[in-house]
Amino acid sequence: MRSVLGQHELDALLSERDKLNIDLQRILDQQTDQWGIKVANVEIKHVDINESMIRAIAKQAEAERERRAKVIHAEGEFQASQKLVEAAAQLATQPMSMQLRYLQTLVEIAGEKNSTVVFPVPINLLDTVQRLLENSLPPQR
Repeated sequence: MRSVLGQHELDALLSERDKLNIDLQRILDQQTDQWGIKVANVEIKHVDINESMIRAIAKQAEAERERRAKVIHAEGEFQASQKLVEAAAQLATQPMSMQLRYLQTLVEIAGEKNSTVVFPVPINLLDTVQRLLENSLPPQR
């Protein structure tokens, strides 16, 4: 029995008991046929596992949970990046949409009373203001 159970991983012992029962019955039948004995039923009910195996199984299970969490996180990041690409493509279709989004973000930031907002001003806007001021001032002598 130990040799049959030792050939399989613990997951198989827990999930494929019927298959292992059939394998054990086949082996017992081969060994007992010559004596005229027929084993009617074989069933694995309880398997004792030593402490070191329990720790190893726990480490394996923890590593598998961490792997799954990383895969789920990576899939989420991938989906988020796809949505950002779609959003960028949508914003690129209308030049003013980016400006409106920028202003919307400023409104959201301003809603928090405990933050300092640095408001960047586009350089080309300052050039335009400077030219207007130069044109409106009287010439100096």
